[in-house]
Amino acid sequence: MLENYLPILVFIVLGLALGVGLELVGFVLGKKQPNEAKNSPFECGFEAFEDTRMKFDVRFYLVAILFIIFDLEVAFLFPWAVVFDEIGLFGVATMAVFLALLVVGFIYEWKKGALEWE
Repeated sequence: MLENYLPILVFIVLGLALGVGLELVGFVLGKKQPNEAKNSPFECGFEAFEDTRMKFDVRFYLVAILFIIFDLEVAFLFPWAVVFDEIGLFGVATMAVFLALLVVGFIYEWKKGALEWE
């Protein structure tokens, strides 16, 4: 029974060894030449010109959350596509309802202007 888990254990050990080993090589062989330019805080290549705790436009977060939601919903299509021949009429109808809800949600967000960037 343990021989069934041996390949998994080998992959875990090799992955950890490779990750830790490469980190150590970079730490030991990496150049350590700090200067004022490297240690200065920057944003997009220039110095920050306002307080870091200023109010941020919520539309950026809204678009990001909408992308994640629709991306995850579309990810549910892959398992369905793999077993498309085997699920029968009930599976096709269920996915049709799912896709209809996805399209309705997308149209709603589009009509509300949530996808527009000004």
